[in-house]
Amino acid sequence: MQALVIAHRGASGSRPEHTLESYRLAIEQGADFIEPDLVSTRDGVLVARHENALALLRPDGSLQEATTDVAERPGFAARCCKKSVDGQPRIGWFTEDFTWAELQTLRARERLPALRGTAFDDVFRIPSLDDILALLAEANACRPGCPVGLYPETKHPSHFRKLGLPLEPPLLRALQRRGAAPVFIQSFEVQNLRRLRELTDLPLVQLMELDGQPWDFATAGDPRRYADLLTPAALADVARYAQAVGVQAEMLIPRRGDGRLDVPTPLAAHAHTAGLQVHAWTFRAENQFLPAEYRRGTDPAAHGDVRGYLDAHLDAGLDGFFTDHPAQGRAAVAARR
Repeated sequence: MQALVIAHRGASGSRPEHTLESYRLAIEQGADFIEPDLVSTRDGVLVARHENALALLRPDGSLQEATTDVAERPGFAARCCKKSVDGQPRIGWFTEDFTWAELQTLRARERLPALRGTAFDDVFRIPSLDDILALLAEANACRPGCPVGLYPETKHPSHFRKLGLPLEPPLLRALQRRGAAPVFIQSFEVQNLRRLRELTDLPLVQLMELDGQPWDFATAGDPRRYADLLTPAALADVARYAQAVGVQAEMLIPRRGDGRLDVPTPLAAHAHTAGLQVHAWTFRAENQFLPAEYRRGTDPAAHGDVRGYLDAHLDAGLDGFFTDHPAQGRAAVAARR
């Protein structure tokens, strides 16, 4: 089976992430799945943002990061607030403090302007899940027998559940309305995936990263960390509710002290033995994100050999990968066919 090309926040290496234009370009570039991260508005509409933060400020009041123009909207200045999200203090503007109608007045911005420029800032709006499903339906009507799928992530599910805005019910309702396209649902938490397993037969993906622990473990006083979920016995337990693990690429092939790739870990073999697919994140073409041997030149924004980097992971047993550059991901898969 060919590895799945999962467009990470769309073709986010070429357009501002989580915009319809980013997803549309990813489909044109050959992605098998587009990946929207889902958060909620105050009135319960699911929208695509990597985080619930629309813009963040540093403690001194300077702008730290912005994926929208909300910080420049005087009418929303009073919405700036301090809050804790998954145990992390934040100062900024957050989706749960806005209605869907208000969010539609904002425009998206590039998350990594130093690397990717600002040519498309303030051009595209924030899409809802229904907008994304409509785009997929339109695209798939022209692709009989080869539909592009949806790979949504429920972001901060415990946070939104505590606010009375659980993500699971509206997600499943929307998918049931639209149907047809292939779907994986992913999360860094565990209990919301277990909850989803009771509600749907759709494939689920347990996300994991090198450090830290699932936030629902932390709030429950469970000391286990993501590393503890990687043993053969723990992966067998994950397989009781999920069909795949979505892991940080360095968990499959660590990097040495000199920035080059080390030898692969047994993670893929253990996951496959448990009956789990292995999907890895995130493959970006810019030198800044690549191991030393795959960089080309010294400009951090220049593109290196991301196809070679992908090949190393495909050789290590990867079943799918998240990439900001779907065209290069598709080329890497096609070259192995």
